[in-house]
Amino acid sequence: MAGNSKRKGAIKKTGKGNPTAGSGGRVRRGLEGKGPTPKATDRPYHKAHKARQRAEGTAAARPQRRTPRDGDSEWVAGRNAVVEALRADMPVTGLYVAEGTERDGRLREAFALAADRGISLLEVGRHELDKMTSGAVHQGLAARVPAYEYAHPDDLLDRAAAAGEPPLIVALDSVTDPRNLGAVVRSAAGFGAHGVLVPERRAAGMTASAWKTSAGAAARVPVAQAVNLVRQLKAYQEAGCMVVGLAADGEVSLPDLDLADGPLVVVVGSEGKGLSRLVAETCDQLVSIPMTNSLESLNAGVAASVTLYAVAQARQTP
Repeated sequence: MAGNSKRKGAIKKTGKGNPTAGSGGRVRRGLEGKGPTPKATDRPYHKAHKARQRAEGTAAARPQRRTPRDGDSEWVAGRNAVVEALRADMPVTGLYVAEGTERDGRLREAFALAADRGISLLEVGRHELDKMTSGAVHQGLAARVPAYEYAHPDDLLDRAAAAGEPPLIVALDSVTDPRNLGAVVRSAAGFGAHGVLVPERRAAGMTASAWKTSAGAAARVPVAQAVNLVRQLKAYQEAGCMVVGLAADGEVSLPDLDLADGPLVVVVGSEGKGLSRLVAETCDQLVSIPMTNSLESLNAGVAASVTLYAVAQARQTP
């Protein structure tokens, strides 16, 4: 019947139970201002604020290191992988074994290494361990590793200054294999480098695989992340470092490098593409590693090792 408000589909006259009724107050509150915008120098993450802090000579200009959360943990799964991780002194926070897992030599060694380091051992259900390791082939054994805490790029210069040595830093450009990163960290530790610099994006990070490849060196040599690699290389240049990049067509041969005994940053590119254009243009010199066969190429880990050895020899020569 026309005008009957109780018919199906009629508009409800009351606001009770209707979340959109009387919303004017909510809308008004949502449109209220939050006060004047702070000055650029008062915003902690603005470059003007960081520049002011640097000018004042305080450490507050450096961004806080990211604190790893529980969800950032990684898993090393499988008996051989876990034993290798424990041998390499990876910062394992817990060892997990599935109920009913058959004990063998590797398992007993893992238990002994964990006991020596005071690492907790927990027995869980097999299905629960499957879930924890996202379905990895764990063979009844897995280790939990916290996310790596990266250093600030300036920390590498501070480390050299504390040792009273000219800085020696290895920077990686577009290296995406974590095993190459681990190998570079290991070489950096062996030949006296003060740290390794990696880009924040599109590059390998300090994963469990990189930790294992470094054979424990990651606990002794800091790895720093740069938001923008080119900008950070320029910052190192402003701090007095010479930046050299490894390139097959470099104008200077490694044995002829006369910058080795001074503050130095060595930039290593990927095996496939080498240095990116902007990084190559930023370098003070491009250096080539002499090889008997021009068709051969070295991966990032080997190239860094060869170069760091040459630099170490040059620094030891009176």
